[in-house]
Amino acid sequence: MKFPKILVGLLITASSTVCAQDKQISLKEIWNGTFSQQRLQSLQSLNNGQEYVVLNHDRKAETTSIDVYNYKDGEKTRSLVSTKNLKSLDRFSGFNLSEDESKILLSTEVEKIYRRSSRAVFYIYDIENKSLKKLTDKKVQEPTFSPDASKVAYVYENDIFIFDIKSGKETRITSDGEKNKIINGITDWVYEEEFAFVRAFEWSPDGEKIAFLKFDEEDVPEFSMDMFGQNLYPRQQVFKYPKAGESNSEVSLHMFDVALAETEKIVLGDYKDFYIPRIKWTREPSVLSVRVLNRHQNDLDLIFVDSEDNSGEIVLNEKDEAYIDINDDLTFLDDNSFIWTSEKDGYKHIYHYDKNGDLINQVTGGKWEVTRYYGFDRKSKTIFYQSTENGSVNRDVYSIKPNGKNKKRLTEKTGTNSADFSADYTYFINSFTNTKTPYEFTLHKAKNGKLVRKIKDNSELLKKEEAYNFAPKEITTLEVNGNELNMWMIKPNDFEEDKAYPLLMFQYSGPGSQSVSNTYFGANDYWYQLLTNKGFIIACVDGRGTGFKGADFKKITQKELGKYEVEDQIEAAKLLGDRNYIDEERIGIWGWSYGGFMSSNAILKGNDVFSLAIAVAPVTSWRFYDTIYTERYMTTPQENPEGYDENSPINHVEKLKGDYLLIHGGGDDNVHLQNTMRMVEALVQANKQFDWAIYPDRDHGIYGGNTRLHLYTKMTDFLLENLRNKE
Repeated sequence: MKFPKILVGLLITASSTVCAQDKQISLKEIWNGTFSQQRLQSLQSLNNGQEYVVLNHDRKAETTSIDVYNYKDGEKTRSLVSTKNLKSLDRFSGFNLSEDESKILLSTEVEKIYRRSSRAVFYIYDIENKSLKKLTDKKVQEPTFSPDASKVAYVYENDIFIFDIKSGKETRITSDGEKNKIINGITDWVYEEEFAFVRAFEWSPDGEKIAFLKFDEEDVPEFSMDMFGQNLYPRQQVFKYPKAGESNSEVSLHMFDVALAETEKIVLGDYKDFYIPRIKWTREPSVLSVRVLNRHQNDLDLIFVDSEDNSGEIVLNEKDEAYIDINDDLTFLDDNSFIWTSEKDGYKHIYHYDKNGDLINQVTGGKWEVTRYYGFDRKSKTIFYQSTENGSVNRDVYSIKPNGKNKKRLTEKTGTNSADFSADYTYFINSFTNTKTPYEFTLHKAKNGKLVRKIKDNSELLKKEEAYNFAPKEITTLEVNGNELNMWMIKPNDFEEDKAYPLLMFQYSGPGSQSVSNTYFGANDYWYQLLTNKGFIIACVDGRGTGFKGADFKKITQKELGKYEVEDQIEAAKLLGDRNYIDEERIGIWGWSYGGFMSSNAILKGNDVFSLAIAVAPVTSWRFYDTIYTERYMTTPQENPEGYDENSPINHVEKLKGDYLLIHGGGDDNVHLQNTMRMVEALVQANKQFDWAIYPDRDHGIYGGNTRLHLYTKMTDFLLENLRNKE
């Protein structure tokens, strides 16, 4: 879909002149929560589909409870558990219900490990008899009830255990777990980070088997970071991290028979150097689905493993010239046919296959993308999903039958809609936002989208913001290198057409990402309001390689990360610089992570266009980044050395002419500080002057205490000194 130059309805109305009484936003306000949006607490639907549960903390009474509410009226009906009635537990921070909702796992003393993983002390609460039992004194990972809630499986120190709730007996399934060597039942660092996958074991539907993955990471190179802390001597954090082209963990599938207490390794086929990014039991209790992906990530097998004889059969194979994304879009129907998503027609769509892997029907189709698959309602035989059918910057929620008929748009407002469905798909809670509307939450009937009730909005935030007279965010398109690229721009409220302003461009630009969307302000947007108050124009352009405009647009960057994306940012800057209200001599660019890689490349390769760049936590050579992410887009350095080196900022430092600020967290386990240190050394040896800052022990997000305030103060001062005030 081609957008008009300014999309209708995407402007935030604002005065064209700044009134004397307008308040000026400050960095402290941005980072102390002044402009925080009200959100819904994390809720979980009960099986009946008419009620949901919420974890509540009463600070005054110093109690924690899991409370039950009606969807229809939002009224509290009862509490499943409250610490005011528990003698041995003062508080808990999280919970998991058993499948039959008879028991609850309560988490305490939670300790973060990496982005998605943690360990904690857990308690088992029996709802009917109101009893509380400690799972174990140890801090464990990923405890999971058996289907009948009689047992709990968990991982401790890389081994899997089963706890029998009634007898209190603990059974050890594996015994070879060892840090930085063997992992059972949970994933290694790179799987967790890049496949969003932590728990690597699954109970069979009948509770008779546990399928699990084993990771042998002995040959994976180690990475170490110095963590300085507050002690006299720093400690060293050492973990296995496979960089591009290096050895991955050897992963294998195993099946544990609960009754026999025996484990058998499953031979999936003649695979070498492969991934198992997902395992999931089908509707047949003895059949496990396994996805096997080659190292290049462009050849995927869906295998059905029969746990009775541990034999496997490939039921579906997909290939792609570039890569195949891994997601959780897989639902098995009662006849063991399955719903699946794929980009095989050039856009991500929904497909229905029979249990043998033969295509029954392509459910959705068109030059737009399914952006979320919500699931399948077995009662009404209806699929629910979110898509970009109303434009790539927008999202709407739809329902459709598996045969592709009776499609209904369930949301009405233009912007970004997303849904959270009740367990039986009677209701969904819609969260809505656009450029002039902070989040609104409403309850709707799933069968037709009819509004049931309003839940929560952010009208108070809008009232608070009236005093600041924030400038509008305009969503438009820009024709760059033969493509209509989505763009937003924010101009000062006292904007004058014949005045030349400094321009700061923001981008992320990573494969499949999106920075231009019809959504309300985030923290950075408030920072941009501060900068426009100080005389900047801010713009963002989603170039080639970003998402939601088809596979060809997204995958054009294959094997050449940083080429087409940088070309688009340079050309966009040139086109914007041609406008009479932008000073072409004062154009800057900034970004974080992949965006830092981009901004670094932009000021080097586009040194005649960009006079300033800020790079936060940047990749400076893809040789330093992990296997799964990097090789998905670049293959290995051994196969594609030119692709790695030609677009590496480290190899272009002699081109630096403008002002460059380089920032990194010293405890970044994701994009390692090594990237910045090697960039610094290259710049020094090229005798290029630059500014840089390291935040000790901070991870990829660079936050904690006053860290964000300090970081954004530094960046603001750098922009004022070197871009706004530049002669």
